[in-house]
Amino acid sequence: MHLIAPSILSADFANLQTACEMLNKSDADWFHIDVMDGVFVPNISFGMPIIKAIRKHSTKVFDVHLMIVEPDKYIKDFKAVGADILTVHYEACTHLHRTIQAIKSEGMKAGVSLNPHTNVSVLEDIIADLDLVLIMSVNPGFGGQSFIENTYSKIEKLKEIIKSKNSKALIEIDGGVTSANAKKLINAGADVLVAGSFVFNSANPIKTIHELKNI
Repeated sequence: MHLIAPSILSADFANLQTACEMLNKSDADWFHIDVMDGVFVPNISFGMPIIKAIRKHSTKVFDVHLMIVEPDKYIKDFKAVGADILTVHYEACTHLHRTIQAIKSEGMKAGVSLNPHTNVSVLEDIIADLDLVLIMSVNPGFGGQSFIENTYSKIEKLKEIIKSKNSKALIEIDGGVTSANAKKLINAGADVLVAGSFVFNSANPIKTIHELKNI
């Protein structure tokens, strides 16, 4: 069964506690938390204090996605505020293997994210060490963008690499996920769907999450 990870970035920031309580009650599996620094991506989101505050009101896995430069500097900090899974960008890590080992040494699961232009083949040598690969299906930085159709073939290619290397890595998709493309993504091989504006802008987010989970 696929997992659903609603993105807190799309929640009402004035009512984060309410959003957390809603997600706790819902069929959501993970909280997806996007951290942006205004350098790696052209937007700034939130940092440690907000994550620490959300953690107090959450009962679910914290799936933290770092869209930042020099993520190695902050690995211990994200563990301290409650991250369960820490995902870094391939494009931001000069020594990716070392970064992954550092994340695991803190007791977190380790993920790597790929921007839309990055070929999945770059992960062949490290895929066996990963718990998660996050494929960006929009250009990172802002919510509400339209889905990039090439994502389906990227998922299929990545699934082949995972199988060939006997990796246990899950495939997560982030960007433009809706009930219209969720089934096709799962059929292509996706294990985790991140949904932001589609969930939080819907009339009934709990129902929307339920529908995505049971698609």
